[in-house]
Formats: sequence, structure tokens, C-alpha cells
Amino acid sequence: MKVLSVVGARPQFVKLAPVADALAAAGAEHVIVHTGQHYDPLLSDVFFDDLGIPAPDVHLGVGSGSHGVQTGAILAALDDVLTDRSPDWVLVYGDTNSTLAAAVAAVKLHLPLAHLEAGLRSFNRAMPEEHNRVLTDHAADLLLAPTEVAMAHLRREGLADRSVLVGDVMTDVLLRTLERGAEPLPAEGAVVATIHRAENTDDPARLAAVVAGLAALDAPVLLLAHPRLRERARAAGIQLAQGRIEVHDPLAYPRLVATVAAARAVVTDSGGLQKEAFLLRVPCTTVRPETEWTETVDLGWNVLVGPDGIADAVARPRPQETDAAPYGTGDAARRTVEALQARTAG
Repeated sequence: MKVLSVVGARPQFVKLAPVADALAAAGAEHVIVHTGQHYDPLLSDVFFDDLGIPAPDVHLGVGSGSHGVQTGAILAALDDVLTDRSPDWVLVYGDTNSTLAAAVAAVKLHLPLAHLEAGLRSFNRAMPEEHNRVLTDHAADLLLAPTEVAMAHLRREGLADRSVLVGDVMTDVLLRTLERGAEPLPAEGAVVATIHRAENTDDPARLAAVVAGLAALDAPVLLLAHPRLRERARAAGIQLAQGRIEVHDPLAYPRLVATVAAARAVVTDSGGLQKEAFLLRVPCTTVRPETEWTETVDLGWNVLVGPDGIADAVARPRPQETDAAPYGTGDAARRTVEALQARTAG
């Protein structure tokens, strides 16, 4: 079996790590294509080193651009790659422009397409990520769902016969990373924060309100500042280092996990960090009106707020402890490879 993985953004590199290991263990041929959607080394190259991922076989180097420009550049560049490599499966991860472009490229060339992290829905059609994931799900031949909630979404959309529940590979990565250990930022009693989504960064008034909400917290705030956040804050004349906010570069994944595990709370608009906080049993506050990871809210470990609700949400009592495992127990990558093998032609 020959699998071609297309990745291009930080969360996808994390998901790729256990899948690459599971494919190697199964004796599969694995081709890794890095689109270059995240072109900052802190968000890209370092993840391959830190997570032990094989170096990409192909690097498209598309860089930044509008959604249309970036997606179109990836789509155009992938045609020759997919034709030359002729994989049994094109495997895409999550909801990025890289995922949508690879999905369209695979379908046009009649190559089997599998979508890892299928079935997630925010039901917010203003989000580019929602367009990407819905279109990819309906194009894919195999939908690898992380949760029962995702499976239910796929059933409602008439995609049950293509869907398999495999669990969440992020759980695999986090458990493996915890075992390895890493040196955290000094984080005892601190709040770890990440803000990068367009709805929070592109409106200067809302961005100012988010930063003010973080600055009002009665604890040190370790703000891991994505390049997008720095750029938008600079353009709007907003000082990020307000109150007790300490501005840091994004952390390598092992150090991020160790820092979150040591923290008092998380404030974020990232999908992955909501889930990682839950797995580490660190209370999370999400600065968004909705989340794809509804289990974190249902179990009380995550709350959804606007900028003016950050302080109260962080100050809330610790949630009730739970042993629920809606994201699996660490074998999602193996189950993913088994699902691919079971449906490989010939």
C-alpha cells in the first residue's frame, strides 16, 4: 500500500507523526508532501524534528496568500506530484487550504482520497475551515472520524457508508509526548493563551478587546504569539505585552504540552489546544461562539466566550473530574492504517 500524505500547517504536522509511525510499522510506502502553507520555521520545520517525522519527500513552498491564491497554488503544484507518485491513497488531515486543494487534485485525477479528522462541524459557514472540511468530506472515498459526534454528523449528511470511527490521532501524539517529557516554560499558576483566528485578529476593536481581556487576568499570561497575531497587532497599534501578559514565540510541541500541563488554565481560539487542554485536564476558555470539539464543553472542561467574558471564565471553579475518553485511548493511528488497508483496491 502506498499512501501520500499532504500537510501544510502546524496541527497537521502533529497529526502526521503517529500516522507516519503506524504506516512504517505496517510496511506501507509513505510519501510526505509539505505544501509550505505554514512557512515560518517555528510553525513548520521544527515540528518534523521535534516529533521525529521523516523529512518531506516533496516541498511545494507555496507560502502565504489569500485563501484563493494559496489554495489555487497548492492545487496547481499537486497535479504533477500526484501523477508522478500514483499513490493508492491521498491522505489529507483536517480543515486547511492544503486539505481542500489536495482533495480537489486527487478527485480530478481519480485517486482514492481519505480524510483524517472527518465529520467535524462548527456550523459556522463564515469560517474558511468549515468550507474546507465539508467540501473535503463530500469528496472523499474514506472518512476517518475522530469521535462519535463526528460520525453522527457524517450519517446525517448521507456519508455513513464511507465513514469509519478511528479515534483522534492527537490523543496518540499527546500521550507519547507526555511519556518523553520536556522542559516547560515556568507555568505554575499561569494561563497559557493562543489567539490566531481571523475573527479575533482581523477586526482591530475585537483584537484590542481580546488583549484587554487577557491583560485583566489575575495571573501571569503566557501568550504564545502566532505570526498572524503579531502582524495584526502591529498594524492596529495594539501592544500585546499589557498587564501580566508575557509574549513568547510559539513553542515546539513537546514544550507546549509540558507548559499546558503545568498551567492553571488555557485561553485560546485554536481547535487543537482546546482538546489538548481537556486531555491534560486543564480548564480551557475558548474565545469563539462555537467549537467543533463539543465534548470538551459538554464535560465542563471548556467554555465559549466573547472577549468580555474571558476573566470570569478563567476564574470559574475547576470542572468536575471525569474519566471520559471521547477522543480515544491512543490507538487512532493504528486504526487509521487498518482502515486504509481494508479499503485498498487489489
